[in-house]
Amino acid sequence: MATGAMLRGKAALVTGSTQGIGLAMLKALASAGCNVTMHGIANDLEKINGVCKQIAKESGVEVTYSDANLLSPAAIRDMVKQTHSAFGRLDILVNNAGIQYVSPVHEFPEDKWDAIIGVCLNATFHATKAALPYMMEQGWGRVINTGSMHALVASPFKSAYNAAKHGVAGFTKTVALEVATKNITVNAICPGYTDTDLVRNQIADTARIRGVPVESVIRDVMLADQPTKKFVRPEDIGALVVHLCGPHSDSFTGACLSIDGGWVAR
Repeated sequence: MATGAMLRGKAALVTGSTQGIGLAMLKALASAGCNVTMHGIANDLEKINGVCKQIAKESGVEVTYSDANLLSPAAIRDMVKQTHSAFGRLDILVNNAGIQYVSPVHEFPEDKWDAIIGVCLNATFHATKAALPYMMEQGWGRVINTGSMHALVASPFKSAYNAAKHGVAGFTKTVALEVATKNITVNAICPGYTDTDLVRNQIADTARIRGVPVESVIRDVMLADQPTKKFVRPEDIGALVVHLCGPHSDSFTGACLSIDGGWVAR
């Protein structure tokens, strides 16, 4: 059973939540009492179902799963509708799913550009548009978007991702203003490099390609611009999500909250 229940009875949808940051967010919301919908690509459906059952058992909540294609507005609308149908309400939407591709602009594949903008930015719009009517009807809601530090600062060779995440920041502020009097808040969380399997795999690959120790990649590449020289912990991001949905969060809205070890303080 969950140790806390400040969100008991509420329902949340977290996109891109089968692993990494999204999974940490989902687990944190479940531990706080939320019924949750996990979303992601079903590479191993048996494993995903096992994780859902484990979360349900440990937190005492209901857990459903969606593999909606985020490049399809209709599929996104169906996912939101199905979440509401499963739990009888939809209180919290976390737009977390994202993809990445690295290339100079003059060589950037157009299909990769379209896919990144589609998943990171367009899907955030479509899911938010579909979820807001439920929140308005209930008189309460929380929309949380994963922005990344690249919603606030840029890095070379990541033009599509930077453009999408800067767009998420602007979208977050706009929607926050539109629903400010409806007891709905809209915020973006902007993590720095986070200790996930995806990042760890990138470290190993970079070390192998460059022929340098893993420690050098962590220090000189991954954390070069992160002043604390430590990865962000996924569970800290999950805790921030829960706080933004908790009883002391009403005045947090339209904010892009850095959780990046000081990256954007420079």
